[in-house]
Amino acid sequence: MDAVRSRRELIIENAVLRHQVNVLRRRRARPKLNLVDRLKLLIGARLLPSWHRAIAIVQPETVLRWHRARFRLFWRRRSCPRKTSPLPPDTIDLIRDMAARGRLWGAERIRGELLKLGIKVSKRTIQKYMRSVRGRSGGSGQRWATFLKNHAERMWVCDFIQTHDLLFRQVYAFFLVHLASRRVVYVAATRHPTQAWTAQQLRNATMEGGHRPCCCGIATTSSVQRSTVRRRALAPR
Repeated sequence: MDAVRSRRELIIENAVLRHQVNVLRRRRARPKLNLVDRLKLLIGARLLPSWHRAIAIVQPETVLRWHRARFRLFWRRRSCPRKTSPLPPDTIDLIRDMAARGRLWGAERIRGELLKLGIKVSKRTIQKYMRSVRGRSGGSGQRWATFLKNHAERMWVCDFIQTHDLLFRQVYAFFLVHLASRRVVYVAATRHPTQAWTAQQLRNATMEGGHRPCCCGIATTSSVQRSTVRRRALAPR
């Protein structure tokens, strides 16, 4: 069987076996595996197709439990809330004044106007204070929910889903959903989303058979706007 295996696989398996021998040579009746030992075995298990035969000092279920524990620790650290300083009262009053005077301005427009003044505020924070103003007096223009309802049959929605592989590397999944039917019409994945790559995916989606509506509108979500991809108007020809 070793004759048909690659040289890289044999080298990795030998390294894993040598490390296990070094662990067993420790002057203890039952050597304990520290964090470095577990990480080396996890990396070996990730790189070896037949890792369950190469790792002999622990059960395969134990290796899988270590990997699940690392993922829980990884997401726990990423989910910790960041400490942010409260907004000054002058900035809050300015946001409310912009929301009251510019009835058709959205949170993104107000955020851009604040950036011109050197004030950095997140879109979610602006939306929180906008609701306190527009919820009392109402809006004079067409609401966003009404617009989506009227044009849902001819509109797609795009977004990025950020996930991680087994080595905790970031992977971005880009997808298009038909707004009326909630049907996924296109999916693609990449590690480095760029403007050119996203524009090409939109072209590919509109050229595929059965996925090309007569008139298509692309609505970008907040995660697309926060990425390195810039909004670009595209329509099928």
